[in-house]
Amino acid sequence: MNVNERSLIGQEVAGYYIEDIVGKGGMAVVYLALDPRLSRRVALKILNPVLSVDDRFRQRFILESRTVASIEHPNIIPIYEANADADGVLYIAMRYVDGLDMRRLIYDRGPLPIGQANQIFAQVAAALDAAHAHDLIHRDVKPANILLADNHVYLTDFGITKHRSSISGLTQTDQFIGTPRYMSPEQINKEHIDGRCDQYALACVVYEALSARLPFQRENDIALLWAHLAEQPTPLSQIRPDLPPQIDTVMMRALAKSPEQRYTTCTEFVSALRDAVSGHQPDAPDVAGGAYYIPRPGGSPHSGPHPVPGSGPGSGPHSLPGPPSGPSSGPHAGLPSGPGSGPHAGAPLAAPYAQPSTARAPAPPTHPTGQKKRPGRVPIVATTLVAAVAALALVALIIMNHRGDTWSRYQTSTAAPLTFEYPGDWTVRTHRDLFAVASPHASEFEALFVAGPGADWSKISQIVSDDPDAASGVYVQTSDTLDPSGDSEQMKAKMEVLLPGEVDVGKPVQDQAGNSPATRFDGSLRDPATGTRLGFVSYVIGREPKTMLVMYFCGKATCDDATQTRIRQSVHVS
Repeated sequence: MNVNERSLIGQEVAGYYIEDIVGKGGMAVVYLALDPRLSRRVALKILNPVLSVDDRFRQRFILESRTVASIEHPNIIPIYEANADADGVLYIAMRYVDGLDMRRLIYDRGPLPIGQANQIFAQVAAALDAAHAHDLIHRDVKPANILLADNHVYLTDFGITKHRSSISGLTQTDQFIGTPRYMSPEQINKEHIDGRCDQYALACVVYEALSARLPFQRENDIALLWAHLAEQPTPLSQIRPDLPPQIDTVMMRALAKSPEQRYTTCTEFVSALRDAVSGHQPDAPDVAGGAYYIPRPGGSPHSGPHPVPGSGPGSGPHSLPGPPSGPSSGPHAGLPSGPGSGPHAGAPLAAPYAQPSTARAPAPPTHPTGQKKRPGRVPIVATTLVAAVAALALVALIIMNHRGDTWSRYQTSTAAPLTFEYPGDWTVRTHRDLFAVASPHASEFEALFVAGPGADWSKISQIVSDDPDAASGVYVQTSDTLDPSGDSEQMKAKMEVLLPGEVDVGKPVQDQAGNSPATRFDGSLRDPATGTRLGFVSYVIGREPKTMLVMYFCGKATCDDATQTRIRQSVHVS
């Protein structure tokens, strides 16, 4: 096969029609290609033919790429196919993301606002920890491999990975896998590696994102690699004075030369980073100046947000604002409250006009003529108006009381190929082709579930605290890894990869979800940072080509209530 980069445009490779080049590096070229079998565009990564010379690498590449493809995580770019073409050249077909990468974002905008950086890196860390849970190491974490699509982050280039028991260098090709700017000391030394080498690279990326400069900048790769082995970067707070000194301690630990001195997981690192920033409190937050606030999960009323000037929502074309929240975001926002504001307000005013004797009583003379006052129309009109107001209030009360009795039906989608009923005052969010969620606070729960492990629970914690009844909903996802016949330990391990927080599950129970046999698992999700807990009742439904998870969650210890029962009975799998 001809591997001249542009010569492949317009040609067919392994059943894909090449349309354009979207990226390239020293080991591969990424093309925009059309898959005519499914009428969809894909990102087709074609590796340098020199890599396919190593038989062990070729076999491991295909095996581990398929392992990555089996990992169900919203922040890992989905892989559709990994194989070798007729000439033995290795390729990967993956989802094409029409967005920009973080390298371009930093180049265009310079140092990122703290809030935006927090949102991005929480999702990257969750993706890395999910891979590490499957004993896969990325080994090339860099800004170019972090793709941004609106407020969603994808970590890509998992095609050249390593099992944690491997050594960092390629075998017979004698090449490094990784980029010297972000390479950990143990990779440089070709030592045994684990997920903490990805944490080191992620820390380098965080450093660059917050300062628009690399932790180590040298004239050549040899000097750069030596700096990673023996030198320390300039503290971030010296480069960017608006950052608190606590951030330097966090970065120093994540960039430690020895893996044993770093954080246990990438999520732990990013959480510590967020806490360090949140601990820096301004004297007078400048809301009008466009400050971007980062709430600290589980913070006290005195642990106020940290503003970053000029980084408010909408401060740039690539800002990633979080979902809306606040007291006016619920389904009952704006309803009047307090004495005299209820549905019967105004009804007592009709009482004086309801006394028959009053109308017949003679009126005292008020005119010089001594004529009796004729009953006027004003009291009659007033009586009519008050009665009308009372009637309207009663109608409003009836409507509000019966609103919860009105149910809607979710229509099938790629993300959730089923229908089910949900209360009429809930809203639904279908997140691309990843999952669907229905809830009174669908936006907040969408943000929680899309972040996966290490998610920021601060908004959910507030909802659970203020109104536990509103902290409920339905979450639906398809998965290659869930097994209806699995035990509770297997279910726990797989759900902790898919869902935010720590998972506890009970024993499996054979049950029925609508028209489908299902395995029921009762349990809970817990945020380790704040202790906030959501109970759930979940149903694992075996179907082809993917198993389906239907989970009803609530802000209480048990979710086996009437709402859960009705939703379960209404499920109809497509």
